[in-house]
Amino acid sequence: MSSITLSRLTWATQDNRPLFSDLDLNFGRERTGIVGRNGVGKSTLLKMIAGDLQPLGGSVSVSGTIGLSRQAVHVAPQETVADLFGAADALAILRRAEAGEATIEELATVDWTIEGRIATALAHVGLEIKLDRRLAELSGGQRTRASLAAAIFSEPDFLLLDEPTNNLDRAGRKAVINLLASWRAGAIIISHDRELLEHMDAIVELTSLGATRYGGNWHHYRERKATELEAARHDLAHSEKRLTEINRKAQVAAERKDRRDAAGGRKGARGDLPRILLGARKNNAEATRGESVRLAEHQRSQALEAVATARARIERLQTLSVVLPPTGLPANRAVLRMDSVTAGYDINHPVIRDLSLSVTGPERVALVGPNGSGKTTLLKVIAGEIKAFQGTVSVLVDFAMLDQSVSVLDPDTSILDNFMRLNPDSNENTCWASLAGFLFKADAARQRVSTLSGGQMLRAGLACVLGGTQPPPLLILDEPTNHLDIDSIEAIEAGLTAYDGAILLVSHDETFLTNVGLSQRLELSTIEQ
Repeated sequence: MSSITLSRLTWATQDNRPLFSDLDLNFGRERTGIVGRNGVGKSTLLKMIAGDLQPLGGSVSVSGTIGLSRQAVHVAPQETVADLFGAADALAILRRAEAGEATIEELATVDWTIEGRIATALAHVGLEIKLDRRLAELSGGQRTRASLAAAIFSEPDFLLLDEPTNNLDRAGRKAVINLLASWRAGAIIISHDRELLEHMDAIVELTSLGATRYGGNWHHYRERKATELEAARHDLAHSEKRLTEINRKAQVAAERKDRRDAAGGRKGARGDLPRILLGARKNNAEATRGESVRLAEHQRSQALEAVATARARIERLQTLSVVLPPTGLPANRAVLRMDSVTAGYDINHPVIRDLSLSVTGPERVALVGPNGSGKTTLLKVIAGEIKAFQGTVSVLVDFAMLDQSVSVLDPDTSILDNFMRLNPDSNENTCWASLAGFLFKADAARQRVSTLSGGQMLRAGLACVLGGTQPPPLLILDEPTNHLDIDSIEAIEAGLTAYDGAILLVSHDETFLTNVGLSQRLELSTIEQ
């Protein structure tokens, strides 16, 4: 029986930041999704399983064969599709055998089925390409799919996949999802694609605290997480109530003791009691009070610890919740008009031809279509970064555009400084409150933009663009979920749900498109040159 076992696995970054400590996991013949925030060590874990990295401590035991598809497919200039499959020599022998030029030794080793088997593997991921095609000539999405085809080619006991749907258009994503939906061997898949994760048999969540396994797909995982959040909230409320009660009882006891001590002092002053009895009573009272103080402090310490533990669970599980000022965009206000627009980078080979689009009021419009169909180009035309060859483009309201690099932010200054620059009319209280709503609290708001992760940067861009006293009525987004972890994606969805303006966005993430509440889709297609 094939299996993968991780025992007491330990690893740290070059700056000695621990990623894993005594991590134990087991994988069998099932599809397991690995989820967690960016930087928590998901890709590192996969490299250890594949044998590309040796752990600082612990062991990795693999029983069975492995097929690996990495997140980034790096290729040499002359490398071909056949090279990706490790089949260049076998195909050369096959060609010589077909031409009657093979030696006797080569004829004894010729693999007559290899070409057909590679074609079948490519078909599983929706590709039909020649095996002598250079990988450098393929798009990023095609290379990703070809790498996945090479991983399944040898029919391994385990597939190891790192973000297999990144950079894929809708057709590519569907091909990968269909492949894994029918996969019956073992698979360990790092992914932020919630649609893909719905086809998993188990979810492993990796956090700074370790790894937790949840049986079932993404939907079941989210249900369990919601239950955990509710339990954490209940525990926090109970712990805070107990702490308040302990503090109240301690205060009442202290006041009662002070009144008794005062009464005893008055009796002693009148001389009603012998001095030796007064001394004994004083000693007993001090001993009793000391014991009471120690007991109260012990109870209070336990209650404070319970509150801290419950609050930490809430902070770890809590999702972002954003309240934004209204844009004031009326439902009948014209936002954007495009009439018979032709545009691109070469007037003889336009990317967009004779396209018209109208957006009115707080509509949410998705630009969808295969890679190369001109979606990003169209956004640049609307934003005025590219001038149309023909037709008219009229943006009738203020807008903000967040591209994949979030270039609206100055990387050399802090999030706080960027907010004040983009929202000069906002006061300091508005600034801090808005950034806190996007989870940039206290010192986090003073982080330099250049030090942020991709998810943090997009979240900061949304905070700075939408968090002012008067957000723009139109927001333009280009692939906002690329390379983001699921927590960041859901944070962005929360921000966009709270936004009452118009949205124009490009995305291949169907779950994201559904969650932001689309009004219409504009389907683009590739123009034949």
